Amino acid sequence: MSAQNVEVVRRVYAALAKATRSGELADFAGEAATELLDPDVEFLGTVGGLAEGEVSRGPEEFARAMFEDRQEWEQVEFEPTEFVDAGDRVVVRQREHRRGLHSGIELHDETAAVVWLRDGRVWRIQGYMDPQAALEAVR
Repeated sequence: MSAQNVEVVRRVYAALAKATRSGELADFAGEAATELLDPDVEFLGTVGGLAEGEVSRGPEEFARAMFEDRQEWEQVEFEPTEFVDAGDRVVVRQREHRRGLHSGIELHDETAAVVWLRDGRVWRIQGYMDPQAALEAVR
């Protein structure tokens, strides 16, 4: 089952990237979300980030949180570099690239996310500014 979980997480990242590029992120709660996200999905603010402690519930709030995160940025990209199978969880190591909308400042960070799955769909996502902390969280 865990190899299938990794594939689901890959598909979520691909769908989010496509929605971001096409400007349809606000509508991500549609078909892709229905197939890939549990109706009770929880998106938790990134540990060590500005949104730490925030919680978005359901596909619509998830899409809104992702959309709002991008409003001050001309460019936001999450480039997965490794998917680590952890049974009912997948750790995604990623390169995060951002360019400020008004300032033009560019940020490049190595971050991670822990993604929980049940019944073949994502039901919780927790970001981590420190990739090592994400790996430790699944041990």
